[in-house]
Amino acid sequence: MTIHQISVFLENRAGQLAEITSVLAEHNIDLRAIHIAETKDYGVLRLIADKPQEASTVLLEQGFILSMTPVVAVVVPDKPGGLAAVLSVLGRENIDVEYMYSVFGQTNGQAIMIFRVADVEQLCGVLQQNGITPSSEADLGIQ
Repeated sequence: MTIHQISVFLENRAGQLAEITSVLAEHNIDLRAIHIAETKDYGVLRLIADKPQEASTVLLEQGFILSMTPVVAVVVPDKPGGLAAVLSVLGRENIDVEYMYSVFGQTNGQAIMIFRVADVEQLCGVLQQNGITPSSEADLGIQ
């Protein structure tokens, strides 16, 4: 199961993250996960919102440049070796992880990681074949 990640391209200047989070807050949009990658000249803010379509519309209306990307949320046991076990499965199946980051909070002692890979359908199939269930939008409170 895939979920929608919003990637917002940022100028590398103070206050831009505050602008984005304030705009989302004004529209009662809650964040489930957030990650930022930056270079000297620009940054890319990746976020999972509870209302992804509304979040993207609001940000576009405010002049932000963004894209929507399918990603997979994976429940990982929150214990030593939990993530290593999932990554071992991906390595065995030759699935390259482009990037990953975590979701805010935990569910029943389980962490949730967001994975970006080239083929999300292949990832979901491999996970299910190995007894690892991808999280759904409903699991994350996404509308």
